[in-house]
Amino acid sequence: MNITDPQIVLGTMDFGTRVDPDQAFAILDSFVTGGGVWLDTANCYSFWTDPSGVGGASERLIGAWLRARPGVRDAVRIATKVRHNPLVPHSWPQSAEGLSARAVHAGAEESLGRLGVDHIDLLWAHAEDRTVPLEETVGAFGELITKGVALRIGAANHAAWRVERARSLAREQRVEPWTALQLRHSLVQPRPLTPLAEAGHRMLAAEDLDLARSEGLAVWSYSSLMWGSYVRADKPLPQTYDHPGTAQVLAVLDDVAGELSATRNQVVLAWLMRQGIDPIVGASRVEQIEEALAARRVRLSDEHLARFDEAR
Repeated sequence: MNITDPQIVLGTMDFGTRVDPDQAFAILDSFVTGGGVWLDTANCYSFWTDPSGVGGASERLIGAWLRARPGVRDAVRIATKVRHNPLVPHSWPQSAEGLSARAVHAGAEESLGRLGVDHIDLLWAHAEDRTVPLEETVGAFGELITKGVALRIGAANHAAWRVERARSLAREQRVEPWTALQLRHSLVQPRPLTPLAEAGHRMLAAEDLDLARSEGLAVWSYSSLMWGSYVRADKPLPQTYDHPGTAQVLAVLDDVAGELSATRNQVVLAWLMRQGIDPIVGASRVEQIEEALAARRVRLSDEHLARFDEAR
């Protein structure tokens, strides 16, 4: 597992839709000023809130910001995703682009155009597409690396065995394999074997970490701060998190936050980074990303980690 210098990643899902351009520009500026590097978006963000019924708003906003800030492209790295963008407005998942070779190539080229860049630093397969042979998807992603369209490739919301199989196929095809995983993960955990309300989310599991550690893969986590539920009374955790373990973890979280003079959110982010995981943090206000970046200065000891493990 790649545990070198884990970083806060800025999630830009709502940029250009729920977060207006002026506010998004201010957040992006603050992120870069604070030393942030990675921006995470997707070609489908956010079709469910955009009146057009298709994605692209987030990528277009990032592209506009890059044009308005000459030289900033050298200071940031951009990760985007293909798989879910509707091909027909307001028709999802029926018209989702999928992961055929044609869809992967077209999706990447369209992302380049919206972003206004000549390459994508990390291109994700947003979710599995079992209607397409895995060999075809692997080959398409490998071709994008060969062409320089993408510098790295990764798999989001994929089962560990599918990633392992894809990496084997990449070796057979002599193309670049997926080298990063993106999955949902946070300090609190849902009740085991209970379905998540959020369709398509895949939780980080022990086998994912085993694969990452054995193969040296980077791991990114999304929904890291549970949509504000750690700090906002008006955003309670989903029902599936209502079990005794959650209460115990939150009690330890409060104790550790007090000991370290940190916020709950900062301790959660520090806990993820301590394990070599790069947490994605969405923000709608500048102060939120400033708080998140300050988590890099929070130092958790082995004893702190042990207390969280015991509570879970």
